[in-house]
Amino acid sequence: MSQVRFSAPPLRGGCAAAPLCSASGTQPGVRKHPDRREQRSAPRPQKRIAAASRERFSALLAMAIAAPLTLQAQQPITLQQAVDLAQKQSHQARAATAVRDAARARDRGFNARLLPQLSFSGTPQYERSIQPIIQPDGSIIFTPLQTKTATAGAKIEQKLPFSGGVLSVTSGLRRTEFTGAKQNLSWTSNPVTFELRQDLLRPNAIGWDRREVDLRTDAAERQYLEARETIALQASNAFFDLYVAQKTLSNAILNAAVNDTLYTLNKGRLEVGKIGENDLLQSELALLRARSAEENARLDYERAAAAFRLVLNLPASAPIAIEASTVIPAFDADTAVAVQQALRQRAQLTELQLQAVQARRRIAEAKLNNGIGATVNASVGFNQSAPEANLAYQNLLQAQRFNVGVAVPLIQWGARSADVQAAVADQQRVAALSRLTLEQVAQDAHFAALLLSQAKRNVLVSAKADTVAQKRFEVAYNRYVIGRIGIDNLYIAQNEKDQAVSQYLQALRSYWGAYYRLRQVTLYDFERRVPIR
Repeated sequence: MSQVRFSAPPLRGGCAAAPLCSASGTQPGVRKHPDRREQRSAPRPQKRIAAASRERFSALLAMAIAAPLTLQAQQPITLQQAVDLAQKQSHQARAATAVRDAARARDRGFNARLLPQLSFSGTPQYERSIQPIIQPDGSIIFTPLQTKTATAGAKIEQKLPFSGGVLSVTSGLRRTEFTGAKQNLSWTSNPVTFELRQDLLRPNAIGWDRREVDLRTDAAERQYLEARETIALQASNAFFDLYVAQKTLSNAILNAAVNDTLYTLNKGRLEVGKIGENDLLQSELALLRARSAEENARLDYERAAAAFRLVLNLPASAPIAIEASTVIPAFDADTAVAVQQALRQRAQLTELQLQAVQARRRIAEAKLNNGIGATVNASVGFNQSAPEANLAYQNLLQAQRFNVGVAVPLIQWGARSADVQAAVADQQRVAALSRLTLEQVAQDAHFAALLLSQAKRNVLVSAKADTVAQKRFEVAYNRYVIGRIGIDNLYIAQNEKDQAVSQYLQALRSYWGAYYRLRQVTLYDFERRVPIR
């Protein structure tokens, strides 16, 4: 933004600041009727007032502009530094990182469960009860019997993603001891057993889960990038809220100082009869309003500073100073590139793919879960039983088992077809919303690029208007001091100057908001022409 440079009078001076003018307009100690030489050499009171005003205005103007900076730190924070801090240490950044890390951990956990799983199990058991024992003559005697059983085994299990079945290899050893009326000790070994469990005509849950987890992880990564750009947008808004509040406070201090000078000057002019009382009252009213605006600007500045600290997660007592550059990037955002990158990079596109997969899964489950199905269990291995543990692993015998379970629904009263129709309707809903979302994503990217271009033009126009308004106020102030224009024209120039400053600051804020908004909706860096990673 253009610097405020005035060659205008100081804030205080004139008749009220020093006894330069008497009530009649003559200086104390000067003869009532001086000669012509003295009249030519003696300075006029208004020129002396204006000259004294000009000498002190520049110094006081600099103090007014620097007033908000006295409470700030020595090293200012730039916009890029604020964005980096927010993306690194803000509460939103930590939350976004936690969401991404949780998705990564779930993905690692799912893929780890697809690898062979090794487990060990052991089951000791003790039982004491009265058991019926058949005698050789056919009679039955009830006698107390104690049973001690211990089982230990190891299993390697592998899920089959292509079929949804489970293949396992087990090995176990069992010890059984009977004490009491009947005593016996036996060992049963299963050195190795291969087992397959497979569902037929049923949905492959493992395969569907694998597709969903991959898409969820991809969506989480893209959502993390979008969250970082959202944080950057929030940091930019907080930065320029503080910057606008800072400049508004500086301008309010300057306006209060200028109006104080004008009020002092007008009191002297009223004493010499140059203006009427109405102009003095108008000047006093403007001074009161300027002081009130200054107090409001101070409160707004403190509020913006607190909000800025909160966004960056800075201590509440940390002094802050910011420095905003008036230089904006020179690139132009192509709407076609913006739409292309948005349709390629946005997390919403991955979420649409996930919803489509889930819709197809619901259809498959509705068709297969309620229809004819079967379950196959097959195992092959070796086992042996002996009174001693080492003998249980000798002369092994082959063990085989094959089991097929078939389920055939007979009467469902249309439940299966209703479930399929519901799943198909849900798929149609997902397809319709997907088309709407695609169009919305493309539209957001298109207008985000246009908004950035418009914001850039607004910054250039507002900067020029700010420079012109500042110059006009400077000229109006100087002309008013020498009595060439009225006070109304001066206040009009002052208001236009304030409006131009505010419009320029808002244009600068809007530009950087549009800049980070475009990055957010496209996940594309238009300056470096690379996707955001």
